[in-house]
Amino acid sequence: MKRKLSPLVLLGSLAVVSHAALAGNSSALCKLLPDQSVLETALKAAQAQDNGGFALNMWGTIVDRDGVVCAVAMTGAGRGAQWPGSRVISAQKANTANAFSLPGLALSTANLYSAVQPGGSLFGLQESNPVDVRVAYKGPSKNYGRANDPMVGGKIGGVNVFGGGLGLYDSTGKLLGGIGVSGDASCADHNIAWRTRLALDLDHVPGGVSPIHSDDNIVYDISNGVSASGWGHPECSAAAKAIAEGFAKAGTR
Repeated sequence: MKRKLSPLVLLGSLAVVSHAALAGNSSALCKLLPDQSVLETALKAAQAQDNGGFALNMWGTIVDRDGVVCAVAMTGAGRGAQWPGSRVISAQKANTANAFSLPGLALSTANLYSAVQPGGSLFGLQESNPVDVRVAYKGPSKNYGRANDPMVGGKIGGVNVFGGGLGLYDSTGKLLGGIGVSGDASCADHNIAWRTRLALDLDHVPGGVSPIHSDDNIVYDISNGVSASGWGHPECSAAAKAIAEGFAKAGTR
């Protein structure tokens, strides 16, 4: 004789399964990437420099090559010390940089800005892979930005098309995932992400669309609304532009 489950028991069982499926367990690929404490140290050091923005506190996220969140960090004393909305944006940027970079060609989120504008060759890209809100907003808020941030172990998804997201390449040129930084003007976000990646020694980019160094640095070539290269990003401030254009080629020491 088959035992019938009541609707309440069945719903409870499904809830347990759903919670387990979304539980924060980092992937095996995350072991190839910096952990939360290393990310936090590098992010704080980068944020403390002059980045051409407003010197605001930041969120930073690392994802592996499969888009699984490996680590989330913040520079402020608590989760309210930086824009709350930028936590998920940082993860979205990390996902984007990983999702649209290849072993031989890195694309930063800043590189995507012009191409996704109306009439651009990638128009609509930003709507193609929405953020998984179950991953983005699950768990207790008190753990945000900590080693046990509830996003860890989940595939965040999302596409972001302004500065702050970069692919992560090790010293052999292998693409391991992406990093996303958010919390200031987008140009400053890019500069902070660049400096964080450099400190992590994961900036060995094999090639990119930047006309200066053929890497994934932000491109400032928009004039009268048109990017000369097709990969341009708007200028936020003269200071942020000068800082980015002063960066050495990615992967050089």
